[in-house]
Amino acid sequence: MPQARPATPDLDTDAPTAADRAAPTGFTGGVDLAAAGAVLTVDLGALAANYRLLRDMAGSECGAVVKADAYGIGMGPVAKALDTEGCRHFFVGHLAEGTALRAILPGAAIYVLNGVPPGAERAAAEADLIPALNSVEQIAAWRAAGKALGRRLPGALQFDTGMSRLGLPPGRIEALAAEQGALDGIDLRLVLSHLACADEPRHPANATQATLFARLAAHFPGVPRSLANSSGIFLGDLCRTDVARAGAALYGINPTPGAGNPMRQVVHVAAKVIQTGECTAGTGIGYGHDFLADRPMRLATISLGYADGWPRRARGAAFHRGVRLPFVGRVSMDSIVVDATPLPVGALRPGDLVEVICKNQTVDDVARLAGTIGYEILTGLGQRFHRRWLG
Repeated sequence: MPQARPATPDLDTDAPTAADRAAPTGFTGGVDLAAAGAVLTVDLGALAANYRLLRDMAGSECGAVVKADAYGIGMGPVAKALDTEGCRHFFVGHLAEGTALRAILPGAAIYVLNGVPPGAERAAAEADLIPALNSVEQIAAWRAAGKALGRRLPGALQFDTGMSRLGLPPGRIEALAAEQGALDGIDLRLVLSHLACADEPRHPANATQATLFARLAAHFPGVPRSLANSSGIFLGDLCRTDVARAGAALYGINPTPGAGNPMRQVVHVAAKVIQTGECTAGTGIGYGHDFLADRPMRLATISLGYADGWPRRARGAAFHRGVRLPFVGRVSMDSIVVDATPLPVGALRPGDLVEVICKNQTVDDVARLAGTIGYEILTGLGQRFHRRWLG
């Protein structure tokens, strides 16, 4: 059996740690460590530090976007950690996410960005959720639900200031503001919009959207405003409002592409070695024999593939104690072959862990290899990992 090694956030370990045995009560820890092919570690201390940085930069209330299971990381532990840091505004995408989060955080303000599907208004009201009202139809349905329940229901009004995705266009907002009693029965808690180009600081759309948002929000005096997303927080005063909405940056994705990442790394992924072996020069490796060994090589097959959310195009590397082990051949559904020749003979054995998302190869690095963005990498991580929580 491999000898146990000290646990670190970079997952250079083969043995269960206290974090493996003490996942937060009531939250899914994923597959048992012995049965899993790979391990996903979430550093909640780094998450908390990222939240504090974003809150301080926002200079206002800072909410957290925890949709898509907190970007694939695990909504329960993430929400609890952020609640401990004083976060009081949480944003989800769908009604089902909101009701699940309500069971975890009974006192938080939970906003549903996609609004409430037709016919689900009572369920949203019973869970005390705050839907983003994105159309006149959603407004009418929410008002009717409040009337049927005999009380005012909380809501947020979303403006489309240039994303052309969700929200009412400017003309509709102005007509709504001028209409007597249009929002009667709705306890308006927030007006919000979403920036389309915040990760490009010099893009003129940022100033255009911020100016339009301020003009439309002025029709609703006294109602808190929310505009800045993760990258928008780094635009400073241009997009500063009452409530920022931190999302990807919380989880370690760089909110300032093209510049150094100011965020701490939150997610670490390591895969187990399934088997090791050797090959001679000229040996074809993997599907299609895309890779032909140009020399005698020592190989290791690791338990990770596109069924785990690793993109088929991301032909990167694994790392063992800081040594780079390039992928050779195609990424398969459940496995990847790596070149273990850089390691001493016998240094890598079945059951050992090699790192694939770590300080040497971040989520953003993997995204670049795959021709995508870090959001897609994180949200694609599957359910076959053993999950552990640090901090």
